[in-house]
Order: sequence, then C-alpha cells, then structure tokens
Amino acid sequence: MPVEQGQAVAYLAAGKLHVQDGNGTAQIVESQFGQSMRRRMLELHQRYEWKTAGRGAQFMRGGGALWGMGDRDPAEIPIRITGVTRGSRSGELFYALTTPEVGGLFRVRDGVEQRLFHTNDYRVSDTAYGLGDRIACVCNHRNGSSTIAVIGADGSGMAEVTQGDTQDESPTWTSANEIVYQSAGMARTPGGYAVGRGPFAIQKLDIEGGQVTTLAQDPHFDLLGPKVAADGTLYYIRRPYQTLTPKMNPLRVALDFVLLPFRLLYAIFQYINFFSMRYTGKTLTAAGGTAQREADVRQMMIWGNLINAQKAARETNGDDAPALVPKTWELVKQDASGATEVLERGVVHFDLCPDGSLLYSNGSALFLRQANGKTERLLKDSLIQQVVAL
Repeated sequence: MPVEQGQAVAYLAAGKLHVQDGNGTAQIVESQFGQSMRRRMLELHQRYEWKTAGRGAQFMRGGGALWGMGDRDPAEIPIRITGVTRGSRSGELFYALTTPEVGGLFRVRDGVEQRLFHTNDYRVSDTAYGLGDRIACVCNHRNGSSTIAVIGADGSGMAEVTQGDTQDESPTWTSANEIVYQSAGMARTPGGYAVGRGPFAIQKLDIEGGQVTTLAQDPHFDLLGPKVAADGTLYYIRRPYQTLTPKMNPLRVALDFVLLPFRLLYAIFQYINFFSMRYTGKTLTAAGGTAQREADVRQMMIWGNLINAQKAARETNGDDAPALVPKTWELVKQDASGATEVLERGVVHFDLCPDGSLLYSNGSALFLRQANGKTERLLKDSLIQQVVAL
C-alpha cells in the first residue's frame, strides 16, 4: 500500500531498506557492496564446488555445518542493513551494513553508493546524521558491549565517544555537539563472561566536554530509542525491564541441581546464538534445511529481543497488520518537568517528522500520528524494524 502524498519515508524490513517518496513511488535500495560480496562468495563456491562432492564431501560439509552454512547456497548468505538515517540533502541516505564477514557504514546519493569504512572487528548499527555533517553510529563489539562512534560524513575522523562496559545504542543528535542515546551497564562473572545487563536509561552526551547527563531512567523499565523535538520534548519507547536472573524457587532446588550441567551448556549456546543473530541475522544451527531458513524470515531482533512474527500474528485475532510486540511497549512523551504521557502502545520504532507529527511502526505497518492525536495507517509490510521520516 503506497504512502499518501506528502510524507516521504524510509524503513528497514527484514534487513532490507525501503524508500517511498511523497508521491507513493516505492523502491528497495540494494547495497552494491553487499551484492559484490555475494557475487565473490558465489564465484568461490562454484570454483571449489568439486570439493563438496565425492570423497571429500563429508569433510567439507562437516566444516560448513560447524559455521552454520551446511549446504546453503551462497546467494542466501545474509546481508542486512542494520541502521539508516537521512542525510543533509534530498535523495541522500546513510546506512550500516552487516554481513557474516564484515560490517560497515555507507552513503547512497542519487543512486550511487560510497563506502565510508568497513571492518571485521565489530558490527555497525543505529546510524544518525548530525547538524555538524557528522554521523553517529553504534559499534557492537564481540564481548557483548557496544559503544557510540562519530565519523565525518565523508568517512574521516572516526572516534568512539562513549566507553565502559555498557551497551550504548540508538544515538540521535540534539545539536552539532550533543547526542542522546540509551545506555545500560553490563553484568559479568568474575571471569569476564557477560550474564546480563541493567535497565536502559536515556543519557545525553556533550561530545566536546565529555559530560554525560541522565535525562530519564526507571529501574523497572527499559527506555529505548530516544528522540528530542525542537522544543526539548523527549520521546522514547518504554517497556518492562526483565532481568536474566530467575527468582529462586526452593521446591525446584533438587531438580535444578541435577539439570544444572545441561542448562549451563544450553545457556552458553543460547547466549552465543544471540550474538550470532545480532551480527549476522542467522542462528548457529543449520538443522532443518529449508524449514529452518523459512523460520528465520519470520523472526527478527528488536532492541535485543528475538521476535516471532508468526506467533504474534496468531495472538491478534485476525488483524491484518498485528503488533509484533506487546502493548507494554509504549511510545512515551516526556516534557521538561519530567511528566510523561503514553501516546501509543505496541510500538517497535518511531521517528519525529519536521511538522511535529510522529511516524511509528508496530512491526507490521507504518502509522502517522498527527499533532492533534489523529492516526492513520500509511503502509503495511513484514518485519519492520526501523522507520525514518524523510
């Protein structure tokens, strides 16, 4: 369904970037870098295909299974866009790209893609264009922490501006030298293994002075995806905070003791599997063949939660665009005094429009909420992860 004339949008759905102008003309923006990587992998696969047949097949297939590839066609290798932001001029977008091998930051202008940087040391997400012709983005490190980096729009002068054992995500600019973002402290064992995190709070960073100010926090809630309007009003998504540490039940102590080794191994696997999903969009297991790959496209990672779209659809009584998250995921408006107002429920992501309206998604559809509270549905799609007002 096309967007009504007047509001141009970009959005990420299942790792693909969609752009629709104010006239309803739609297109999918393909990364030239990602496609060239896929072609190279396909050429290598065809060149050495003989090694996967005959006497060496078992060895090669065993190695492929170890890395979660199995007999997968290289054309199916996940290449996902993990963040998008508008630029300073019409037709300009910046986006982060993740593949199993590398991640990077790219600019597309008038259909021409420019690579600003790429690396295999970490994965990039959550891009935001700033008034000082700079991009803020998130660097997701292999130890589970994430930091915010700032880079020039031409790819120069990259520097990480946050540090510490935290998950710093979803930056947005409030001025040429200030950003707001969500931040949560990591919990680790004495051996350094990550076992959880605290609730996300909203922080403001003065990049030049290095001063950090807390704008909103609540020990019972995660506060996500902050945006600040021109009048200083703060908007964010609020959801209940859930600790990874279960409550103790004395009646189950004996059973837990017996099952402890199995649960420990399962927990370690699931934790590593979480980061595999975060970095590549795929699970570690290759079991299930086509059925497994079909299941993958019905799932997506939203704010660290693996969302099952098929399950959400079953629980909405036939709604043709069901919310993929619970109603406890609320879009909140907070004024200068700290007073809050819930605007919408079941919200996955949102953005502020220049005219004061709100663009938001429930994961299955895109909505426009006018300043007077009137809401209309603009379009429907599958697995919408991020929305940007152009």
